[in-house]
Amino acid sequence: MSISKYTTSESLANNGYSTALPRWKRALDIIFCLFALPFFALCTLVVAIVMKISSPGVIFFRQERVGHNGRRFRIYKFRTMSVGADTAVHQAHFAQLMRSNVPMQKMDGRDARVIPGGWLLRASGLDELPQIINVLRGDMSVVGPRPCLPYEYDEYQPWQRERFRSAPGLTGLWQVSGKNRTTFDEMIRLDISYAKRKSLFLDIKIMLLTPPTLLIQIADIRKGRKSPQASKAPVPPAHIFNHQNHSSIVATQE
Repeated sequence: MSISKYTTSESLANNGYSTALPRWKRALDIIFCLFALPFFALCTLVVAIVMKISSPGVIFFRQERVGHNGRRFRIYKFRTMSVGADTAVHQAHFAQLMRSNVPMQKMDGRDARVIPGGWLLRASGLDELPQIINVLRGDMSVVGPRPCLPYEYDEYQPWQRERFRSAPGLTGLWQVSGKNRTTFDEMIRLDISYAKRKSLFLDIKIMLLTPPTLLIQIADIRKGRKSPQASKAPVPPAHIFNHQNHSSIVATQE
């Protein structure tokens, strides 16, 4: 089966698959973290120095997310936005993506809230590296659907919440199957497909495909930043999304 193949609408209601974390998956997570910890330490040192110069404030921040079977937990990230950045812009952007079903392009190329160099951390996925801590704690896995924000979860339809049948991950089937070129609906179906057919082979395949995928993402965002349209692109109005921000955030950003 192709790695970009996802489930059909008729099969989404079928819940007859295991939601427990397989032993092989936990073992793979631990092995990955042991190899990644030295790189994480080095990145922390470099980010700390750069942030001290470009954007004074905390290096890490914690943010509430929704994970396996709807359980809430706090993720760790490198801060890539100004301290106290307004979250209403992202809420409006998410609502627009969810309802229009257009490709899920991030706002990084034209978002004034992103600190100098922050776009590169976000495009390369290095801002997510502190989530190694979450993987070690068992909140997340290396491979799985990305954990969403509480206000996003509240907007999900019942069938869409099937994506939470698997532990959230640093990378996943959606990320290596187009990501910014896919719609919200396609993302959900890819995540549900992974939850139903996860295996050691599929996890390793996704992990191997992640680095080249990130390089493509960096090139796309860099190209978007150079485009004249990037600076002129309208930001969706905050009134599109009417819910209050339910997440408890130490340093606010998405």
